Amino acid sequence: MQEIFKDFSTGGLLKVGNEVLLESYRKPKQAELYIFVRTTSTKAEITVDGIPYIISEHSLLALTPIQFIHFVDGKDLVVYQFNREFYCIKDHDQEVSCAGLLFFGNAHFPLIDLGENEQRKFNTLHDVFVDELSTEDTIQAEMLRLLMARFMIMSTRLLKAKEGFGNPNSDVKIDLLRAFNVLVEVHFKEDHSVSFYASKLFKSPKTLSNTFAKFKTTPLQIIHERIVLEAKRLLIYTDKTAKEIAYEIGFEDASHLSRLFKKITNLSPSQFKKRLEKTS
Repeated sequence: MQEIFKDFSTGGLLKVGNEVLLESYRKPKQAELYIFVRTTSTKAEITVDGIPYIISEHSLLALTPIQFIHFVDGKDLVVYQFNREFYCIKDHDQEVSCAGLLFFGNAHFPLIDLGENEQRKFNTLHDVFVDELSTEDTIQAEMLRLLMARFMIMSTRLLKAKEGFGNPNSDVKIDLLRAFNVLVEVHFKEDHSVSFYASKLFKSPKTLSNTFAKFKTTPLQIIHERIVLEAKRLLIYTDKTAKEIAYEIGFEDASHLSRLFKKITNLSPSQFKKRLEKTS
């Protein structure tokens, strides 16, 4: 089952349905859309950026357009897919925007467990989604965007509760962490220094380090992990050499990427590639 909405004036696209919407990912490929997957009474199996995950019953996960996904198994799923033109061009509160906590918090893979009360609320909202998709009028697009905003507000509240956020002080800190992650996503191929991002946030590197320590990470660790994640994606899903990958990610000397990659994964890029070939 799937319902599709297209806003021809903006190029916006929204798909609402079940696991049929994930069939195109039976072979690994880049998501290219924002995706929410909600499991119901059964588990699901999905591989994200080469890492397999078993998603337990009654859970919700969020995926970004830049991730590579491989749908392995799952039934009775509830799936939402939308592009940037559908939702992200509107002015939303930062927490529920396309640069919000669900997509650019401290977790690469937000996964939320849903209790019985949350399941009921999401089921009700889904019924409203389906009903609105069958109502074609001049305000349908805006209604669907409002419903998606509601969906993201509900999801963000649950994620904040899970991560222990909920007071003004922690909200300020998570906002800074998210803003840093967004900047890293945009600029990690061109600059690898903490000072570069600190200056864009009008903060000192020391302030960032002290703030991120509360989340058991460091600014440099976030930058390095994003670089290595991109290297892994390119090693897994392309035929580019380690030297080509290093240049694409912003290293003039491939040995610099190799050292960083090995520091984080305990494998050199070539060793990582060989291991992939043995398991494929």
